[in-house]
Amino acid sequence: MWKEATGEPLPRLAPGDPAEQIKEFELKLVNKLFEQSTAENARDVADRTWDLVHDRPDSDQVKQRVVEIHEALAKLNRLGD
Repeated sequence: MWKEATGEPLPRLAPGDPAEQIKEFELKLVNKLFEQSTAENARDVADRTWDLVHDRPDSDQVKQRVVEIHEALAKLNRLGD
């Protein structure tokens, strides 16, 4: 999803616990998608980020970030309608 969304190589992650590295990468991905969002693609960004986290517990840090950005994406989407 990273390369498709950004056209950039995968980001380098600091050495460490693999679970933390995955979380760090997912947060970078979600933030990057949000940074690139426009009124025209807000709904697609919301769908793609939700697909990543929908089955996770509400306490998951990546899911919490997705929920935060969905509020802003909803506003962008209304501008595009």
